[in-house]
Amino acid sequence: MKKLFSLLLILSFIAGFSQTDTTQVIVPNRTNSAEALSKPYVILISTDGFRYDYVQKYLAENLMKFSESGVVAKAMIPSFPSITFPNHWSLITGLYPSHHGLIDNFFYDYKRKEPYKMSNKENAEDGSWYGGTPLWSLAEKQGMLTASMMWVGSASNAGGARPTYYYHYHEKFTPNEKVDKVIDWLKLSEERRPHFITLYFPEVDASGHHFGPGSNETKNAVHLVDAAIGTLVEKVNQLGLKNVNFIFVADHGMINVDREHPIAIPEILFDKNRFDFYNSQTLLRVVVKNPEEIQSVYKELKKNKTNDYRVFLDEKFPRKLNFSQKDDRYNRIGQILLVPKVPKIFLEKDQKTSIGKHGYNPYTVPEMKATFIAFGPAFKQNKKIGEFQNVNIYPIVTDILNLKITEPIDGTQKVAKEILRK
Repeated sequence: MKKLFSLLLILSFIAGFSQTDTTQVIVPNRTNSAEALSKPYVILISTDGFRYDYVQKYLAENLMKFSESGVVAKAMIPSFPSITFPNHWSLITGLYPSHHGLIDNFFYDYKRKEPYKMSNKENAEDGSWYGGTPLWSLAEKQGMLTASMMWVGSASNAGGARPTYYYHYHEKFTPNEKVDKVIDWLKLSEERRPHFITLYFPEVDASGHHFGPGSNETKNAVHLVDAAIGTLVEKVNQLGLKNVNFIFVADHGMINVDREHPIAIPEILFDKNRFDFYNSQTLLRVVVKNPEEIQSVYKELKKNKTNDYRVFLDEKFPRKLNFSQKDDRYNRIGQILLVPKVPKIFLEKDQKTSIGKHGYNPYTVPEMKATFIAFGPAFKQNKKIGEFQNVNIYPIVTDILNLKITEPIDGTQKVAKEILRK
């Protein structure tokens, strides 16, 4: 009996320790302004790792149908580096990573003297790490209620105002459960109904990492999300709301990498008295602690490098990637960048990696490019457009919702003018 009691106690402790907070958070005492009540609705959907060619490659029926009735881009170009947190924050702020400060999923801030890790809830929900004004904050400050289903940074106070309705990040909800919660938001009374909603799906990215972009598992994940989108649109239509618009995007693509022949990190960089380095495997950022050594270290790294990667002084990094020293508003990038040639990756000894990865230059590695499909009353029909940068999503949303952009962004009105009816 004592053994049974002890076992139950242990199981109870484990269950309590691993309990996930799935409760919705509602900011009290907010209602839509009179002006907001008459405005359209925008549902911005991100499917992590949904590569630009997945719709056709895997015959995603619903997204194919919606792209034919609305606007579809040849591809959407992620910001550099083409990874999850920087790009979701670029999509929602209209700023490049070097300008909003989220330059990697993991980085160190030398002014704050502390690290940022996407897996650290305290970091992820601390708005002081995030620059720019996210769309939900912009809308809330202008009298419009918003809601977010686990978009990067949505549980933080970045920009000065959280969404009225949001969840702490977890992966307990299925895609259809997320859809049902979005529908519940849209069933609220007019004064409490959000007009801007962000919705995030991680399944395609997870399958791409674990099994590769060409796997049956990734195909099944694409179909899973595609079915959820179809259900979402059907249920929204049943509500009879006027002027509901959908924007389907991704943060980046995916490619198989060479796990069998990784690049060894140069031995010199392991001298912690002289260097810090940050390895995302598709990019190695180096901080030289003594600024007087930067040039000599750069020359030494170039001299001893292999043909599998290139070495850049950050100040000389390709301009179109907006990741150079003069772009680095938060001084978080580092002074020297080591960039592997596809499909190579940097690995430390005994470090593990996945089959599929992202993070490479989207201009030279097309597999990094993302999907863009938009449909609804605000958008032109049967419209195909070329490639564009993801920072242009921000002004598309502000134009539809008639929100005033209150601070400079990197996106422009060009794409909005091309695809919107007005």
